[in-house]
Amino acid sequence: QVQLMESGGGSVQAGDSLRLSCAASGTTHSFYREAWFRQCPGKEREEVGAIRYGIAFYGASVKGRTTVSQDNTNRILYLEMNSLKPEDTGMYYCAASFSGGAVWSDYEYWGPGAQVTVSS
Repeated sequence: QVQLMESGGGSVQAGDSLRLSCAASGTTHSFYREAWFRQCPGKEREEVGAIRYGIAFYGASVKGRTTVSQDNTNRILYLEMNSLKPEDTGMYYCAASFSGGAVWSDYEYWGPGAQVTVSS
Protein backbone atom coordinates (compact mmCIF):
# COMPACT_ATOMS: atom_id res chain seq x y z
CA GLN A 1 0.00 0.00 0.00
CA VAL A 2 1.49 3.28 -1.13
CA GLN A 3 1.71 5.92 1.56
CA LEU A 4 2.96 9.49 1.51
CA MET A 5 3.88 11.43 4.63
CA GLU A 6 4.79 15.09 4.79
CA SER A 7 7.04 16.65 7.42
CA GLY A 8 8.66 20.01 8.07
CA GLY A 9 5.64 22.27 8.40
CA GLY A 10 5.32 24.87 11.11
CA SER A 11 5.12 28.55 11.92
CA VAL A 12 7.59 30.99 10.40
CA GLN A 13 7.98 34.72 9.89
CA ALA A 14 7.50 36.52 6.61
CA GLY A 15 10.72 36.44 4.64
CA ASP A 16 11.84 33.14 6.13
CA SER A 17 12.51 29.93 4.25
CA LEU A 18 11.00 26.52 4.78
CA ARG A 19 11.62 23.02 3.51
CA LEU A 20 8.96 20.36 3.46
CA SER A 21 9.68 16.69 2.92
CA CYS A 22 7.44 13.93 1.67
CA ALA A 23 8.47 10.34 2.25
CA ALA A 24 6.95 7.64 0.07
CA SER A 25 6.61 4.02 1.12
CA GLY A 26 4.89 0.87 0.02
CA THR A 27 6.19 0.70 -3.53
CA THR A 28 9.43 0.13 -5.38
CA HIS A 29 8.08 1.55 -8.64
CA SER A 30 8.93 5.08 -9.69
CA PHE A 31 6.10 7.55 -9.86
CA TYR A 32 5.34 9.18 -13.17
CA ARG A 33 4.78 12.54 -11.51
CA GLU A 34 5.00 13.90 -8.00
CA ALA A 35 3.72 17.25 -6.86
CA TRP A 36 3.09 19.65 -4.03
CA PHE A 37 -0.32 21.24 -3.64
CA ARG A 38 -1.57 23.70 -1.11
CA GLN A 39 -4.93 24.73 0.22
CA CYS A 40 -4.84 28.30 1.47
CA PRO A 41 -7.74 29.73 3.48
CA GLY A 42 -10.57 30.79 1.21
CA LYS A 43 -8.81 29.64 -1.93
CA GLU A 44 -8.97 26.65 -4.23
CA ARG A 45 -6.40 23.89 -4.14
CA GLU A 46 -3.33 25.04 -6.01
CA GLU A 47 -0.42 23.13 -7.46
CA VAL A 48 2.74 24.67 -6.04
CA GLY A 49 5.17 22.58 -8.00
CA ALA A 50 5.66 19.19 -9.59
CA ILE A 51 8.44 17.02 -10.91
CA ARG A 52 8.43 14.53 -13.76
CA TYR A 53 11.48 12.74 -15.15
CA GLY A 54 13.63 15.05 -13.06
CA ILE A 55 12.16 18.21 -14.54
CA ALA A 56 10.41 20.57 -12.15
CA PHE A 57 7.40 22.76 -12.89
CA TYR A 58 6.12 25.58 -10.72
CA GLY A 59 2.94 27.46 -10.10
CA ALA A 60 2.91 31.10 -11.09
CA SER A 61 2.36 32.37 -7.56
CA VAL A 62 5.52 30.72 -6.22
CA LYS A 63 7.79 30.59 -9.24
CA GLY A 64 11.20 32.09 -8.59
CA ARG A 65 11.17 31.41 -4.87
CA THR A 66 10.37 27.70 -4.85
CA THR A 67 12.34 24.55 -5.59
CA VAL A 68 10.95 21.06 -5.93
CA SER A 69 13.50 18.26 -5.81
CA GLN A 70 13.63 14.58 -5.09
CA ASP A 71 15.91 12.02 -3.51
CA ASN A 72 15.13 8.95 -5.58
CA THR A 73 17.24 6.64 -3.47
CA ASN A 74 15.30 7.40 -0.31
CA ARG A 75 12.00 8.15 -2.05
CA ILE A 76 11.71 11.64 -0.64
CA LEU A 77 10.20 14.64 -2.36
CA TYR A 78 11.20 18.11 -1.19
CA LEU A 79 9.65 21.54 -1.39
CA GLU A 80 11.79 24.52 -0.53
CA MET A 81 10.22 27.94 -0.39
CA ASN A 82 12.01 31.22 0.18
CA SER A 83 10.80 34.72 0.92
CA LEU A 84 7.64 33.35 2.48
CA LYS A 85 4.62 35.60 2.64
CA PRO A 86 1.55 35.52 4.88
CA GLU A 87 -0.48 34.48 1.83
CA ASP A 88 1.60 31.29 1.65
CA THR A 89 -0.16 30.15 4.80
CA GLY A 90 -2.06 26.94 4.23
CA MET A 91 -2.05 23.18 4.28
CA TYR A 92 0.57 21.69 2.00
CA TYR A 93 0.08 18.26 0.49
CA CYS A 94 2.34 16.00 -1.51
CA ALA A 95 0.77 13.85 -4.19
CA ALA A 96 1.99 11.16 -6.53
CA SER A 97 0.74 9.43 -9.63
CA PHE A 98 1.90 6.44 -11.62
CA SER A 99 0.20 7.60 -14.79
CA GLY A 100 -1.03 11.18 -14.84
CA GLY A 101 -0.95 14.52 -13.09
CA ALA A 102 -2.36 17.07 -15.48
CA VAL A 103 -4.96 17.97 -12.86
CA TRP A 104 -5.13 17.33 -9.14
CA SER A 105 -7.73 14.60 -9.53
CA ASP A 106 -5.22 12.54 -11.54
CA TYR A 107 -3.13 11.89 -8.46
CA GLU A 108 -3.86 8.53 -6.86
CA TYR A 109 -1.90 9.09 -3.68
CA TRP A 110 -1.91 11.95 -1.20
CA GLY A 111 -0.24 12.67 2.08
CA PRO A 112 -2.28 13.89 5.07
CA GLY A 113 -0.83 17.39 4.76
CA ALA A 114 1.48 19.70 6.67
CA GLN A 115 0.39 23.08 7.99
CA VAL A 116 2.50 26.10 7.14
CA THR A 117 1.74 29.37 8.88
CA VAL A 118 3.54 32.55 7.88
CA SER A 119 3.23 35.52 10.21
CA SER A 120 3.86 39.10 9.15
